[in-house]
Parts: sequence; structure tokens; C-alpha cells
Amino acid sequence: MTAGTPRVTVYTRAGCGLCTTAEAEVARICADVGAGWTAVDVDSDPVLRAEYGDRVPVIEVDGREHGFWRVEEARLRAALH
Repeated sequence: MTAGTPRVTVYTRAGCGLCTTAEAEVARICADVGAGWTAVDVDSDPVLRAEYGDRVPVIEVDGREHGFWRVEEARLRAALH
């Protein structure tokens, strides 16, 4: 994860293959465009677990939900420019 204020948050959980893939894609894209990002394990907080359930990974950009399950690279890049 990059330093500074993250623009992208990936809500994830351990043992989730889609989450692992999404984190790698977000890391690559954010590195390319110079944007910070972070990952949050939804199972670390009962409120997050209740909110996201099995709908992970969820990607937020600037505090707004951008997508879930898969990273749409072109859309994410456009949102970060």
C-alpha cells in the first residue's frame, strides 16, 4: 500500500481469491497513477461484516463506492485522473 492519504479503499477478507486479485490490480493501477490506496478487512469489524457480507471485494474511490467483485481498470483509471 502506498503512503499518504489513500484515494482508493478495497474492502476485503482473508481467504477471498477475488479480493487478492483486486488488491493486486488496485496496487498496480494506483502505482501507475500515483494514487494512495488501502485495504480493510471487513471481518475485523462487525459493522463492516454486516454491511458488505459476501459482496467483497468492494472498491471505493474518494469515499464513494466505485464497484465490487472485479476491478474495471479503465473506469478506475478514469476516476483517478
